[in-house]
Amino acid sequence: MPTFSAWGIDEKYRDDSGQWHEVSEATKNNFLAIMQAGQEGPVDPALLVVRQAADVNVPDSCELQLEDGTRLPVNGKLSRDLPLGYHSIFDRDGRESRLIVTPPRCFLPPDLHTWGWALQLYSLRSRSSWGMGDLEDLRRFCKWSSGLGAGIVMVNPLCATAPVLPQQASPYYASSRLFLSPLYLRIEEIAGAREALPDLERLCEEGRTLNDAPLIDRDAIYRLKMRTLEKIWSQVRNKISFSDFERNRGRSLQLFASFCVLAEQFGANWRAWPQQYRSPDSPAVLALIVEFGDRIRFYKWLQFLLDEQLKAASSAGNIMQDLPVGVAPDGADAWMWQDIFAKDVSVGAPPDLFNSNGQDWGLPPFVPHKLRAAWYEPFIQTVRAALRYARGLRIDHVMGLFRLFWIPVGEPSAHGTYVRYNADEMLAILALESARAETFIVGEDLGTVDEGVREKLAEYAVLSYRLLWFEEKQPEHYPKLAVAAVSTHDLPTIAGIWSGADFDEQTELGLEPSRENVDKMRWYLKRATNVHDHEHISDVVVKTHEALARSPAAITLASLEDGVGADKRPNLPGAREDVRANWCIPLPKKLEEIEMDPTVLRIAASLKR
Repeated sequence: MPTFSAWGIDEKYRDDSGQWHEVSEATKNNFLAIMQAGQEGPVDPALLVVRQAADVNVPDSCELQLEDGTRLPVNGKLSRDLPLGYHSIFDRDGRESRLIVTPPRCFLPPDLHTWGWALQLYSLRSRSSWGMGDLEDLRRFCKWSSGLGAGIVMVNPLCATAPVLPQQASPYYASSRLFLSPLYLRIEEIAGAREALPDLERLCEEGRTLNDAPLIDRDAIYRLKMRTLEKIWSQVRNKISFSDFERNRGRSLQLFASFCVLAEQFGANWRAWPQQYRSPDSPAVLALIVEFGDRIRFYKWLQFLLDEQLKAASSAGNIMQDLPVGVAPDGADAWMWQDIFAKDVSVGAPPDLFNSNGQDWGLPPFVPHKLRAAWYEPFIQTVRAALRYARGLRIDHVMGLFRLFWIPVGEPSAHGTYVRYNADEMLAILALESARAETFIVGEDLGTVDEGVREKLAEYAVLSYRLLWFEEKQPEHYPKLAVAAVSTHDLPTIAGIWSGADFDEQTELGLEPSRENVDKMRWYLKRATNVHDHEHISDVVVKTHEALARSPAAITLASLEDGVGADKRPNLPGAREDVRANWCIPLPKKLEEIEMDPTVLRIAASLKR
């Protein structure tokens, strides 16, 4: 009988205070059953992940097929000068193994030292927006930022939501990480829009009135944009071709578009669909492609438009994408790869000093041995999609490449434990995709970090994440292989701490904030800036970024919320949806005002220096 550790299940774990927790037999056996673990240990898949120029022994009389189709005979040992990529080895009986040849580390530009903005794109309204920031706003912001000397604009995940109402607000609860949300389309920039829409100006006026709402109303924006997009499609569908895009995105695009059509018919949750549609490989789904061919092509066209507009935004500046740690259990990716995701499990975090109940993020994890058996194809596709048109990629909760905290659905997080993945293989694949895209990688390594994780990430040239709120050392002592910032979307803004508004909001919502933590953050501000207690918020913000600029970190980021003095963070974890509009708060100033804002320009000047 194999040990639990053979399947990656930790039998005990240490929390952030250093205390060890024994995991119950019931939890461990439950996870074995969920993994569909057999009596023996996991069968080693026909997979080799090797560094380029390494010595690799293989059976005699094999044939190697390179990624480009070249076939080479192999006897006992692979050539050390094999190209990077995804190759195949066939034994004498024709059985295939996957050979992945990787570089030693992720791509990292020489002498990388730059600064930029952290942006929640949906919150960036302009006078031309339809109620929320879009990809044309991103293009304009990137161009403006680049003119100020910024080398990076980090955006929230732009991932696809299910094509139903209500629209999911959280960028970190995606239906698919492979594709994008049509909410981010700028209608006026679509080829053929003006010819197809005689009433385009009226529609634009209707869209722009949504900017007046105090909160971002995604449902109203979705209804208007989809109605408009359908009108354009009815006029252009027989005049356009995007076959190269379809071919490039392949089966995943076909399945995603099929999911969208099925979600329109039967609702967003594929697990509640009629049985014949619950498997993407079923005959009923193949028949659907014929019956609803035009609607499926419409959804493919939307992704083509998003791809084009993202490419245009990227050409105006250097975008850093953001990869969420997981996907919604009822969404497109979970439907597409349902045999590789764990059922009846979600990931989160154990109880800690900041959250005595722990955290449950509601996201299903990959089953480690099933992911390896699939030759990491879901992971490869997900990373590749996130790297598209990006100069950099931030990986949310990068510790998930090493281990994830599994929690049985419906149970408290104290009933969970960590499940481990093959970090070396996943990091090697990440390095390969990073090298091919020439995109550097940032790992969000905040929270409970296991021993050796940061050292391993540094070995693979993955940048660490260092926040003023958490660092005991002054910015001058941050590591070079890092991103330096004040906060994140889940943590208080400078104005929220300095004014006390963040503590007050948490108190009003019954979240029982820690006065000690708030006082510590305020002390960190004073220590870094030498400001007095009655300093104006705008001066505190600027002086904080002057202090951050002293860091040797490869990248220094300023959040736009701090730039405009917003006292509400984009997301307040733990707050109920009906009382706190997480992910729906627009910036208090429009893009055109931000471009001329004195505080924003002072931050840019200090970081440029």
